[in-house]
Amino acid sequence: MRNKFIIEGRVIDNDSPVFVIAEISANHNGSFENAVKIIKEAKKAGADAIKLQTYTANTITLDCNNEYFQIKQGTIWDGTTLHKLYQKAYTPWEWQPKLKKVAEEEGLVCFSSPFDKTSVDFLEKMNIQAYKIASFEITDIPLIEYVASKGKPIIISTGIATLADIEEAINACKRMGNNQVILLKCTSSYPAPMEEVNLNTIPNMRETFETLVGLSDHTLGQEVAIASVALGAKVIEKHFILDRSEGGPDSAFSMEPEEFKNMVNSIRNVEKALGTVKYDLSEKTKKSRRLFSRSLFIIKEVKKGEIFTEGNVKSIRPGLGMHTRYYNDILGKKAKVDIEEGTPLTWDLVE
Repeated sequence: MRNKFIIEGRVIDNDSPVFVIAEISANHNGSFENAVKIIKEAKKAGADAIKLQTYTANTITLDCNNEYFQIKQGTIWDGTTLHKLYQKAYTPWEWQPKLKKVAEEEGLVCFSSPFDKTSVDFLEKMNIQAYKIASFEITDIPLIEYVASKGKPIIISTGIATLADIEEAINACKRMGNNQVILLKCTSSYPAPMEEVNLNTIPNMRETFETLVGLSDHTLGQEVAIASVALGAKVIEKHFILDRSEGGPDSAFSMEPEEFKNMVNSIRNVEKALGTVKYDLSEKTKKSRRLFSRSLFIIKEVKKGEIFTEGNVKSIRPGLGMHTRYYNDILGKKAKVDIEEGTPLTWDLVE
């Protein structure tokens, strides 16, 4: 698999900044103006990309009310049908080229999750430069093959996937000659409980599938996203909403602008703190070491020819004298000259 991706000029690799995606999903609540505001607020909050979802209720399910299509699995959407949920949640296709243009004017990458071949064809006409396979579509192998055939980077969420499911999805991409896959660790609960997140899967997933790994995060708050960066996540996706009090299908697990901004700032700080593997000291640390580390000092006046003892030599701060490793070597030796109290001990003072 590849470990370097370029999406609309944005490099994503092991050395690049984390690629932060703001997911609009259903949070426009049926308002184009809201969708535009989300894009602009996401830019202000530090997002790198906006992600859409491209489906209609009829392309993703049937308008059927029998028991098979009832939502009653203990989700936040219980009490309705799949068709009614998606009819409420979908982003009208006629908006999407306009939203892409707004995003690009804001300097954001804009891409989408397709849910069938017609949505892929539509997104191709929009010249989308990357695709996202949603968690629940990871088992739709024909869809993955069709997306992969377009030769563009594919970000795959793994929320409902077994190890075998992930392998099969990756192999579907490879069969189409597409090795541009980024995997997202994901927990498909809404919101996701902390005890089900299992972030330690991230480094294992990276090692197992030899590709970049990120996080599609449905937990409340920012802790999980920040922690995932420390574990090697190179992509973070969070649902973005203007105001949770407005409600909507995804509002309960979405971030408001100020929360998103705080998360991005924390991610950038963690990136700085992670740095590189390094043992040499910065100039600032060297200066601090000289002041606050210990070294050998004369703590009581010593005359020429006098023997150095525990009573006149001591390891104290600052670190301007001889290294403390020589303490036992110094004891019993004689002073070459008179030495005042408070003088850092050096070899040229030793006979």
